[in-house]
Amino acid sequence: MPKVSEFFGILIAMYFSDHSPSHFHAIYAQYEAKIGIDPIRVIEGQLPRRVLSLVFEWAAIYQSELKEDWELARAHEQLKRIPPLE
Repeated sequence: MPKVSEFFGILIAMYFSDHSPSHFHAIYAQYEAKIGIDPIRVIEGQLPRRVLSLVFEWAAIYQSELKEDWELARAHEQLKRIPPLE
């Protein structure tokens, strides 16, 4: 599970074997959600409301970087770290 970013106890990861649509995984405690990159939306799973809000805010800021990492993951290349939400 390549970690892309981490902030406020939220782990953001992408998996090399994932299928379209483009997405990332947000993991917080016992919760996990698959979040679409374009558009930014919950595809599957759930997160607490406040955590989801933080993840959406972060994804909006770094959407182009997420798209780039998605393409790298599809090519099985090393992903780039994305800054955390501050």
